[in-house]
Amino acid sequence: MSQPMNVTEISPSEKERMAQTGIDLEMKNRCGTYIQMDQNIVHAECAEEGIEVLSYKRGMEKYDWLKEYAWKVVSAEKDEVTKYVAAQKDPKGYVIIAHKGSNNVLPIQACLYLGREQIQHVHNIIIAEEGAELHIISGCASGAHVGKGGAHYGISEFYVKKNAKISFTMIHNWSENIEVYPRSASIVEENGVFLSNYVCMQPVKKVQMYPTANLKGENSVARFSSVVIATPGSTLDLGSRAILEGTGASAELIARAITKGGTIISRGHINGKTAGTRGHLECKGLILRDGIIYAIPEIEGSVVGTELSHEAAVGKLAREEIEYLMSRGLDEDEATATIIRGFLDVKISGLPEALQKQIDASIDVAEKAGF
Repeated sequence: MSQPMNVTEISPSEKERMAQTGIDLEMKNRCGTYIQMDQNIVHAECAEEGIEVLSYKRGMEKYDWLKEYAWKVVSAEKDEVTKYVAAQKDPKGYVIIAHKGSNNVLPIQACLYLGREQIQHVHNIIIAEEGAELHIISGCASGAHVGKGGAHYGISEFYVKKNAKISFTMIHNWSENIEVYPRSASIVEENGVFLSNYVCMQPVKKVQMYPTANLKGENSVARFSSVVIATPGSTLDLGSRAILEGTGASAELIARAITKGGTIISRGHINGKTAGTRGHLECKGLILRDGIIYAIPEIEGSVVGTELSHEAAVGKLAREEIEYLMSRGLDEDEATATIIRGFLDVKISGLPEALQKQIDASIDVAEKAGF
């Protein structure tokens, strides 16, 4: 059975693993924090007025109306992962609520750490009420030497109300024998904005995720951005989907994928269901060593007046670019790293500077390790 902990009980090695995902345990540059280690809830609080960070259980106890949001955008019957989480008698995870008109300049951080248990399960509900703005960095990690392997099952449901905004940046730092199964979806109402960013630069056995944004409101917006590297033995089955239902709704799905010997399946799907909607899907893959990249872009239009586009490309480093940089004084390794860094450098429109810096820092760590 899970036993209560506090931040002072976290070991130096665990703190280091968390730091690599952008988690600041000093909490100097964060307005709120949720930390869960295995099934132990270590910390849950927020100092920003109008914003609450609660455990899932505490949130359900405090607000009876939250039951109307649980399992409404992600179905409990979706697959074996959701069924497993829904069956838990003592559900874990967090509830983050930005009440009407609130805004956090410093982000909230959520750390999900798998250290000793076989399966970690969470159910998260994130709500930005009308006119609110909410920024979250989620750092997911495991111990560097988790013995027999393990799995993370994560359900996340996002609700972006009228004129509200959520930016959610997830940075993964698992290990070679961990399997990860996020299941997430969002509903975006009138003039709402949902930004979802995913970074995975470190080895992991398997990741399988396909988040969906349901753009129901007029002029609603969703942007998905992912930056990933697959090492030998890794399988990354990733993607994102946007369903354009509100007039004027728009979506952009951007992926940058590198294989160093692992397998990457990069999916994308935009469904234009209403006239006056726009969507663009882009996937670019780079093969550094023998590995596999599948790019599977889908655009689906069912009405006159939706504008959808996609582009996908998989290739290798151009020798002439390396030679050009070498002629400018770089050695071959430096030239190669410079080109790869440029390839991964995705600037995300509308993302707070603090979160963009954290994404850049994760790429820096991979660069120093030679990608």
